[in-house]
Amino acid sequence: MSATSEWTERYQGAVMNTFGPPKLVLESGEGIVVRDVEGREYRDFLGGIAVNTLGHAHPALVGAVTAQLQQLGHVSNFFATRPQVELAEKLLEVTGPGRDGRVFFANSGAEANEAAIKLSRRTGRTHLVAMEDAFHGRTMGSLALTSKAAYREPFEPLPGHVTWVPFGDVDALAAAVTDETAAVVIEPLQGEAGVNVADPDYLRAARRVTTERGALLWLDEIQSGMGRTGHWLASSPYDVAPDVVTLAKGLAGGIPIGACVAFGEAGSLLQPGNHGTTFGGNPVACAAALAVIATLESEGLLARASETGERLRAGVGADDRVVDVRGEGVLVGLTLAAPHGPHVVAAAQDAGWIINATGPDRIRFAPPLVVTDADVDALVAAWPAILDDAWARGAAAEAAATGGSS
Repeated sequence: MSATSEWTERYQGAVMNTFGPPKLVLESGEGIVVRDVEGREYRDFLGGIAVNTLGHAHPALVGAVTAQLQQLGHVSNFFATRPQVELAEKLLEVTGPGRDGRVFFANSGAEANEAAIKLSRRTGRTHLVAMEDAFHGRTMGSLALTSKAAYREPFEPLPGHVTWVPFGDVDALAAAVTDETAAVVIEPLQGEAGVNVADPDYLRAARRVTTERGALLWLDEIQSGMGRTGHWLASSPYDVAPDVVTLAKGLAGGIPIGACVAFGEAGSLLQPGNHGTTFGGNPVACAAALAVIATLESEGLLARASETGERLRAGVGADDRVVDVRGEGVLVGLTLAAPHGPHVVAAAQDAGWIINATGPDRIRFAPPLVVTDADVDALVAAWPAILDDAWARGAAAEAAATGGSS
């Protein structure tokens, strides 16, 4: 039995079957390269689904976590720690420069969104407006905002009164927001949907509508934030001042953390007894996040994300089998000319690349921000052969399904 088979069998015997069989059993990594238990190498263009901001085993992250563990590993939220306070101050600085605000720390994006939901309830209103094709998490509250019926229906009834509107439709949004609406929640880039990008005018219209109705504007930047689009927030360039921003994924480069950042009056809606967490604000996670932010600044990785993303979009979009490419920075989605997404992922993996399909004809790239031009050029060079392989697999699968030959 191979090492992969052995570990896969052990996984299936001990881990709940919420994700299906693992595609690989990974053991180590450095930069954008990961290795499986057989010693095979892959270039990671998924980044733990937009999490591994600095790639794998980055010295700044390893050093910060090690140093903090040697000093103080965990305290309850009866007490404060320097990393917690410093990170809250830094997040306010980069996400809302010049604005008064407060931060609630959690352990994940879904938990950051749970905090935002509870915060919105403290307005005295219960109605929420979310977007079609949105994904906000798997907890009961965040799931209630997620539009995909297949995710929600096994667990209904879910909490809350939620209206979904088409992503980007200003008239539908304006009609849905009423004097009973607590908040409108928007992902500036819908990652789970295949990287749908909000028009800046749509975000500005959402700000105008929510202000007129007295509702909160909540931007879920869990996947798009912390430099991935070339800015601290995907919404940063568009002169949109949200009341609430939720962050996670790339914030600490792979160490679990989430943050709900609230500005102005929204920052004081949650008071003692309203919400809590045991591990949120953990000093090790906060030290990791501070190291990630410092490295993004010192190495100019936000500007690099913009440049590298343009290179990646142009390269993978040059093939005729790609009919659309979209995204910002190094969060890139594309649409294929045929529903061969899973075959593309499999072919890429066999060729030594890790990417992701978000639908039958949609592919997502979210590499670490340390990805280089050489890394992108290598993927672009391999891309036609990957698509050739995927199309052949698709043809074989279709032939098998219809009883013909390939």
